[in-house]
Amino acid sequence: MIRTSQIGLGSLLFLCTGMAFTAPPPGQPPPAPAPAASVATPAEASSIAKAAGGVPSLEQIQTFTRAFEMIKQAYVDPVGDDQLMQSAIRGMLSGLDPHSEFLDKPALTDLNEDTSGAYSGLGIEVAQVNHQLVIVAPLDGGPAKRAGVVAGDVIEAIDGVVVQPDAIGTAMKQLRGPIGSKITLTILHPDGDKPVTIPLVRERIHVASVTTRMLEPDYAYVRISEFQEDTANELTDALGKLQKQHGPLRGVVLDLRSNPGGLVTSAVGVADDFLDAGMIVSTRGRLPQSDLKFTATPGDLLDGAPMVVLVDNGTASAAEIVTGALKDHHRALVMGRRTFGKGSVQTILPVGEGDAVKLTTARYYTPDGTSIQVAGITPDIVLGKVTVQADRNPSLGDDEHESDLPNHLRGSKIATAPPDTGELAIKDYALSEALHVLKGLALARRVTRPASASTSVH
Repeated sequence: MIRTSQIGLGSLLFLCTGMAFTAPPPGQPPPAPAPAASVATPAEASSIAKAAGGVPSLEQIQTFTRAFEMIKQAYVDPVGDDQLMQSAIRGMLSGLDPHSEFLDKPALTDLNEDTSGAYSGLGIEVAQVNHQLVIVAPLDGGPAKRAGVVAGDVIEAIDGVVVQPDAIGTAMKQLRGPIGSKITLTILHPDGDKPVTIPLVRERIHVASVTTRMLEPDYAYVRISEFQEDTANELTDALGKLQKQHGPLRGVVLDLRSNPGGLVTSAVGVADDFLDAGMIVSTRGRLPQSDLKFTATPGDLLDGAPMVVLVDNGTASAAEIVTGALKDHHRALVMGRRTFGKGSVQTILPVGEGDAVKLTTARYYTPDGTSIQVAGITPDIVLGKVTVQADRNPSLGDDEHESDLPNHLRGSKIATAPPDTGELAIKDYALSEALHVLKGLALARRVTRPASASTSVH
């Protein structure tokens, strides 16, 4: 899957952080992730064209025409008008920013497929960063993640052919292909010295956007892998089932690590699930239709129970919207690494013949009015890339208790609770730390909660 994070706002297709999405027809829920983007209606496209104002000078038009004709006549191989015009448009857009691009009909089809949560590909979110093809996030369950691909990996070659800085778009297209087809990526890991070769097979990717489980009694884990059109509803159902089965939760870890983003509307819905009021996100651009505000409605699925949000450098776009909203409203403590920092909105503008341009038209802002473009979101508690290993040769006495001493006095009862083996820390250090912090927050909430009013009988 190749996308830029997307957000759907109103009738526009808005994309955020390295992902993309397309807005659905009126009356249907908006599409899923990619850098925030929206699809403009014909009327909106017309108003944008009128707002542009002015036309190139006659000299500029003549220069373009001469270059066009020279290429047609003198280029070593024959080249058609359509190819030249599309290349010209691509060149204009590529010079603006990493997320503006020309979309031909197949590319638009791919974009719509991406937002559905089921597509064929490698299960990676990619973006052009500093003239390199960089993996924003490997998606849960995809062949790339199973093969060891991580956020921040640089794709240096595809099937042995080096990725050229001036042909990143072409390289992105090569990542797609029929289900079952093979592809070999040469990848440089963020902490690696030498590139590694990873053979992959394209699959039908079915992304379950929400997964949940209990970490311990009273404490739940919620993983959102990307923001699809139904993610907010899935979250409501999943938390409802957990609380019906295990009772009210004392705290939740919300894992947004390596979440490449998705639909803005889904991100807004998820943030709204945990907020009672206030701004969630706003967008601002040069055109009136780019200025939008989203606010929370009453109701918190956790009734105010503490939250810890886990993030990393693969947390992008719509995932940053949720992180920013929960952080600014002090609804959750954010832990992990600085997020990706894609705070721009793209709009899909039809240009005829089934083609379109994806154009950056706005920036989005957290409730405090902060743009996280480039800067990303800095966690409240920063965690390094730490791993924990089990001690295979524990020192004598590391696990001794009174019960181990000879002739010890018998106690009233021997504890039967299983010892803390540290398995969670070994498997996922960041999650282990998040759980520790969450339990501390829950304890503080319990201590400071006002006592219930006393009652008397008359």
